[in-house]
Amino acid sequence: MNESQIDLAHAVALGSIGDEDQRAVREILEGNDPVLRADFNKEVQLTKQALTLFASASATPPPASLREGLLARIAEEPAPAPAQSRPRGPVHPGNTRRHVRDC
Repeated sequence: MNESQIDLAHAVALGSIGDEDQRAVREILEGNDPVLRADFNKEVQLTKQALTLFASASATPPPASLREGLLARIAEEPAPAPAQSRPRGPVHPGNTRRHVRDC
């Protein structure tokens, strides 16, 4: 695997790939190189495992006062009014556009 493919595997593990990267991943996974496909999948899995370990090692529970404070603030706020539902008529293809007037 080259550096850009390794970076791509890391992006996949993080869940942060765009459309162009998705095409590149698809090319790797659907390509004719089983070694590249296996190496790519292994890199994604190893990166996910490393991220999981890092997250669990650095996680700290929030202070108890945070929960108490949030619950107290929620209790102080008035409850939202229930949403009123209005019956909706059928949508016709000609009704879906908004008309904008020239100013």
